Amino acid sequence: MLSICVMVPLWFYVYEGFGAENVPLSVESRLAQLEAKAAPASGVNSGDNAWLLVSSALVLMMTAPGLILFYGGLVRQKNVLGTMMHSLVLMAVVSVLWVLFGYSMAFGDGNAFVGNPLQHFLLRGVGTQPNPDYAPTVPAQTFMLFQMMFAIITPALISGAVAERIKFSSYLLFTVLWVSLIYFPLAHMVWGKGGYFNWALGGKAPLLDFAGGTVVHISSGVSALVCALMLGRRLGFPREPMPPHNVVLSLIGTGLLWVGWFGFNAGSAVNAGGLATSAFAATHFSAAGAALSWAFCEWWQKGKPSVLGVASGMVAGLASITPASGFVSIPGALVIGLAAGSLCYFAVTRLKAKFAYDDSLDVFGVHGVGSTLGMLMVGFLANIQVNPAIASAQISGQTVSLMGGYGQFINQVKGVTFTMAFAGIGTYVLLRVVDALCGLRISEDEETLGLDLSQHGESAYND
Repeated sequence: MLSICVMVPLWFYVYEGFGAENVPLSVESRLAQLEAKAAPASGVNSGDNAWLLVSSALVLMMTAPGLILFYGGLVRQKNVLGTMMHSLVLMAVVSVLWVLFGYSMAFGDGNAFVGNPLQHFLLRGVGTQPNPDYAPTVPAQTFMLFQMMFAIITPALISGAVAERIKFSSYLLFTVLWVSLIYFPLAHMVWGKGGYFNWALGGKAPLLDFAGGTVVHISSGVSALVCALMLGRRLGFPREPMPPHNVVLSLIGTGLLWVGWFGFNAGSAVNAGGLATSAFAATHFSAAGAALSWAFCEWWQKGKPSVLGVASGMVAGLASITPASGFVSIPGALVIGLAAGSLCYFAVTRLKAKFAYDDSLDVFGVHGVGSTLGMLMVGFLANIQVNPAIASAQISGQTVSLMGGYGQFINQVKGVTFTMAFAGIGTYVLLRVVDALCGLRISEDEETLGLDLSQHGESAYND
């Protein structure tokens, strides 16, 4: 009996695939299998992997609690939970879409405009081995998680433009359609292998966008403007004052966004080397410059610099440096930040007042305008000493330099123009579809009552 107990498991071990092939393995084959199982994942660098996992957590923190607190503090008291819910729910919704087909559409093999949505269905083939095209020193699953956090926060930014007046059901449907038909294809075009604008992996029109100037901020900023125009103004806007109900919450959210943005930009280096350090530094100094320039503009125009103004300037600087963070020096980043703070200030105060659109939380004025500025300025400021790879990019079989100059500026203009048109027209069409199916806006009575009670049946504060 003892011999049987010993021989049966040994038999299963020797005959791999028992019940299928029943072919004995040689000693050499068995040793090779054991070595393969014992060997670490090929090419994985533990330091790079640790940094990208931490960066993934930092980017997720930008949505919750960063953006949740930032947006939640800016709205009126009756809409706090409804506004927070717009970001919170996307952490679940977009994650599921990413597993089903989102990662495949963004980073799967395909054509110049979109990846095959079925290639990595349920993340098939996305495991602990690196994908050498995207991140050769970390598991493909780590890269997948990092990119998923970008997909979560991008549509959450749009919610700031429709705050206090959109149906929750309509918001969900629009977001699912927007992420699937605008964000995923745009991510593939800019970052995916063979994507039309990908300067590093076989693209045709080299666009420098390190961490999401087009994919994240311009797409969401322009879409936010279209949403604000199509939904119309809030009841009483602009006659009635609609001050933030809790600036302290917004300031806490601002701090979390700033910290999280280091993962957003420096993590986009997908390793823990010098480029990550450079992007980290550029991110910080751009935010600092923009905060100061916004404050001085407000001081000059209104006689007093506001706390919320400094916070808004910080976010403008972060949005503007996002596409340039891996390509510009620290002085270049500071110049971008100083320019972004003043330009975004006038976009939020003068441009918005002139055209009287109700972009509730100034998504277009901060993210859309700021990142457009950053995308264009990197066309002149891209520095091959910061990122040597741009000195010899392979575009359509030819080696070209993408360092700052008139030629690259024109490439940036083309990319920005396409992104604005793609996101703007696409958003308009999707909103028309959603409006026809279930309507976009809550009723006047529901708007007077507030999103918290009318859409979710609860209140943030129990007086």
